[in-house]
Amino acid sequence: MTGKPSPLGLDFTSKTHHDTYAAINPATDPAPCAGKTVLVTGAAKGIGRAIVVSYAKAGASRIAITARGDASVTHAEALRAAAEAGRTGVELLVLKLDVTDHASIEACAAELRSQWGHIDIVVNNAGYLAPFVPLGDGDKGDWWKTWEVNVRGVYWVAHAFLPLVLGSADKTIVNVTSVGALALTPGASAYQTSKLAVLRLSEYLIVDYGSRELIVYSVHPASVVTDLASQMPAALVEAVCNDTPELAGDSVVYLTSKRREWLAGRYVSCAWDMPELMGREQEIVERNLLKLQMNF
Repeated sequence: MTGKPSPLGLDFTSKTHHDTYAAINPATDPAPCAGKTVLVTGAAKGIGRAIVVSYAKAGASRIAITARGDASVTHAEALRAAAEAGRTGVELLVLKLDVTDHASIEACAAELRSQWGHIDIVVNNAGYLAPFVPLGDGDKGDWWKTWEVNVRGVYWVAHAFLPLVLGSADKTIVNVTSVGALALTPGASAYQTSKLAVLRLSEYLIVDYGSRELIVYSVHPASVVTDLASQMPAALVEAVCNDTPELAGDSVVYLTSKRREWLAGRYVSCAWDMPELMGREQEIVERNLLKLQMNF
C-alpha cells in the first residue's frame, strides 16, 4: 500500500469493493461455515437479511433469524440460497427479538439454550438512525432511542448470549458499527456517537473475556441503501451509499469462517479487500491498528 490512509480509513486497503467478489464467495467447497451455529439480530430485511442468506450459502448448520418484525422473507431466501449452493440440512429458527425489550432477548436466549445449547457466532446487527438534525433542535426521545437501540441493545444482546457463545467452539461476536463512528457529520450526533460507543464496547468485551478466548469484531457493513440509511439527507445517501448488502453479508461470513484472534477487538470495514487485510496481520498487530486511540 502506498500513501497515507484517509482519516476515515476508507482506503486502508489499496483495493476496495462495492459488491461481493470471488475471494469472499460463501458458496465454495468445502463449506466455510459447516457445523456452525449462528444468530443474527435485525434480520428481517436489509443487511441483516443478507448476512443470514450468506451464512446459509456458507453451509452454517443452524441459523437463528431474529427480528422484531416479520422475518418470513429472510427465512425463504435463506432456504433458497442454501439449496442453490448445495447445502443440505440447514436448520433455520425464526424468533421474535426486539433489542429494546429485555424480556424478548432473555426469552430468545432461553429458547436457544434449550434447543441448541450454544451459539458459535452472534451478529449484533439491529440498529436505529434518527433523522439528521442539529443536537439542540431534534426530539430528545428520538435522540436517546438511538442509544437505546445501538448501544444498550448491543449490550443487552451480548450480556444475554455470552454464556452460549463462551460455551461454543468459535466464541465470536460481531458488533455492527459504522464508518460514521469515525466522522463528525452535522446533525448526526446521536447515531455517530452511538456507533463510536460500540467500538469501545467491543474492546471491553475482549478486555473482560479475551482470557476465555472470546473474539469480537466491530464491523462497518459498507454503505448500503437501506430503510435505516433513508433517514440520512438524500444528497448524502446518493453520495456514499453505493454498496450492496451482499458485500456486507459475504464479508461477515468470510471474517467469521475461522477464528482470527489477532483481529479481536478491532474495527473492520466490509468495503476493504479481505485477503489484503489478512495479509497485513503483522503490521496491524505490531502497530496496534484499528482500535480507538487518541494521539498526543
